[in-house]
Amino acid sequence: MSLLGDNPINAQEEFIEPPSQRLASIPFIQLTGGIIIIQARLSNIPDTLNFVLDTGSSGISLDSTTAAELNLRPTPTDRTIRGIGGVRTVPFLYNQKLHFPGLTVDSLNFHVNDYSILTAVYGERIDGIIGYSLINRYIIKINYDSLKIDICSKGIIRYPRGGYLLKPNIGTLPAQTLRVKDNIAITARFLYDIGAGVCFMFSKDFISDSSLLSKKRKLWTKEGEGVGGKIDMLGTVIKEVKLGPYKFRSVPVYIFDDVYNVTSYPYLGGLIGNDILRRFNVIINYDKRDIYITPNSHFAEPFDYSYPGIELYMINGKIIIGDVAVGSPAEKAGLLEGDEVISVNKNFTQNLNTYKIILQVPNERVHLIIRRANELKEVDFKVKSMLSR
Repeated sequence: MSLLGDNPINAQEEFIEPPSQRLASIPFIQLTGGIIIIQARLSNIPDTLNFVLDTGSSGISLDSTTAAELNLRPTPTDRTIRGIGGVRTVPFLYNQKLHFPGLTVDSLNFHVNDYSILTAVYGERIDGIIGYSLINRYIIKINYDSLKIDICSKGIIRYPRGGYLLKPNIGTLPAQTLRVKDNIAITARFLYDIGAGVCFMFSKDFISDSSLLSKKRKLWTKEGEGVGGKIDMLGTVIKEVKLGPYKFRSVPVYIFDDVYNVTSYPYLGGLIGNDILRRFNVIINYDKRDIYITPNSHFAEPFDYSYPGIELYMINGKIIIGDVAVGSPAEKAGLLEGDEVISVNKNFTQNLNTYKIILQVPNERVHLIIRRANELKEVDFKVKSMLSR
């Protein structure tokens, strides 16, 4: 007789997680700083829209101008979003669908915000931002070599050899611990932000409290842009950034006054942006709290140390000079905010991304033709390097 009695033991059925399957493969384009643009259609609207893929966004959103042009009527709410440039109350478009080639994602609630500044910065129409609300539903594979994104179902996945598994803290945003070194070495948390077209950004509070920066570091004034508007920043170079086992030396960084507390300092010291993160092919698996990175063909590419001292924007089909930094090469050459750029180094394509790339060569002289008050002028100056003392 069984010691357990005559009743049979009912073994509990074990749930076996299925393997992850690829659902869609989507091409993307990259803009300056590594920003990723993917295309999709919204609900029953036939137009293809441009979205920024952004791990630094806790939701999913649509540009207010795009919403108006498509005759969409968002519902007013008292909910707010915070960006480095401000805090805004946003309306919502509820229960929408997003169509990718081979995949439809439903039940998405888009907040509506003004992204005209992003369209001006990148010279490409930015219709919205795809963040956590979609990313957390899938396993996302980003390949910067093939310029393709695979959207995969949740499930068992084997990560490729030769990479490294990050284990960030994830609420709606991934906070990754890493080490930064200059005057001293510090280990702290930073936002893993593929939507930021920079290498690194530190909050002013983090820099003040940590004594990270060497006192010998020269600081370069610059204007930045983000959700909410423009901000003033200071640029410099630090000795080293270490992400997992991977080290990057002489890294350009920017320091900003986090007035709107987007980093919730001291929880985060700032963010690591896509000009570093694009050097890895990445698998984002929020379900398992994993981000797996593998060095790719861009890993050893040089950083952008250029300092022309001007910001360029595409406004109403024209390339316009925005902020001109005080004491910069551009200011000394006589350029003014509002000047229209006709050509750079005899390039008349009026392609904003091309002009920005030309201006990213340190220690090179550039020749601009500009229009000011209906008069053409020629201006020459030498682009400085942030590595210089």
